[in-house]
Amino acid sequence: MHYYRYSTAEVSCCYKYLLFSYNIIFWLSGMVLLGVGLWAWSEKGILSDITKVTRLHGFDPVWLVLVVGVIMFTLGFAGCVGALRENICLLKFFCGAIVLIFFMELAVAVLAFLFQDWVKDRAKDFFENNIKSYRDDIDLQNLIDSLQKANQCCGAVSPDDWDLNEYFNCSVENPSRERCGVPFSCCVPDPAQTVVNTQCGYDARRKKPNERPNTTFSKGCISALEAWLPRNIYIVAGVFLVISILQIFGIYLARTLMSDIEAVKAGYRFLRATLIVQRHYRDFLYFFPSFKSLFAVRDFSTLPLSIKICRVSTFAQKDPL
Repeated sequence: MHYYRYSTAEVSCCYKYLLFSYNIIFWLSGMVLLGVGLWAWSEKGILSDITKVTRLHGFDPVWLVLVVGVIMFTLGFAGCVGALRENICLLKFFCGAIVLIFFMELAVAVLAFLFQDWVKDRAKDFFENNIKSYRDDIDLQNLIDSLQKANQCCGAVSPDDWDLNEYFNCSVENPSRERCGVPFSCCVPDPAQTVVNTQCGYDARRKKPNERPNTTFSKGCISALEAWLPRNIYIVAGVFLVISILQIFGIYLARTLMSDIEAVKAGYRFLRATLIVQRHYRDFLYFFPSFKSLFAVRDFSTLPLSIKICRVSTFAQKDPL
């Protein structure tokens, strides 16, 4: 018995399992983010009453966690299954989505640099809208407090922006104890205190302007962020560069694996066509045995082109191991 060998392309196991390992991290991270987001919503009672989502006036940070989690989970799933099953459709979806996200990030960065005044105005409006909803959502409250403490700022432009909140405004009709005050995250920390004084902002804006800097931050968070960016430009650029390299690496792995799969499929198509030609060749010789001597010729230069094609396909199987 003779065994015949056909030279065909192979899918690289290195690229295949590198892409799988690359995506399994994002898949698991997406699952974790989805779990955290759903847990946060369940703690706020949104899962039991989904209509509460429409009643949230400010920015809910859980939305960001859920959106990022869904994107990471979907892309990780497509990349993992596409790599293991060698599915070109899933790999094309994964590669196209990564390319789209990469160019969106690049476009946002360029537009933010070109239209800095517009971005500043939108950030100011966004911050002021969330100041109004400070007490409506505990996650939004913690986010604003963390931002103000980290940057030692208060309000969007100044501490007086807290007059937009119904609990902190200075109107006579406001019955709140926090009237004409600021959140505790606006207070200048006292090194002697080991426990956070959550009431340090009461009546803070009733004081004279020259007394406020001793107890509360006077700088707005928009100007604080503007000052923070030039000081940390190398960190921001480094983070953007690392993210870009990871995305380009994923695109490279996906494109390489797709090329290998397409090469293997092309080899299978050629092999199938060769076998079909051989079958018809045997059938032809069965009915016309007188042509056997013609096809036994090994000097192809004397044969017509149509016979050469049949002859090459015949010799392709005569390569014993």
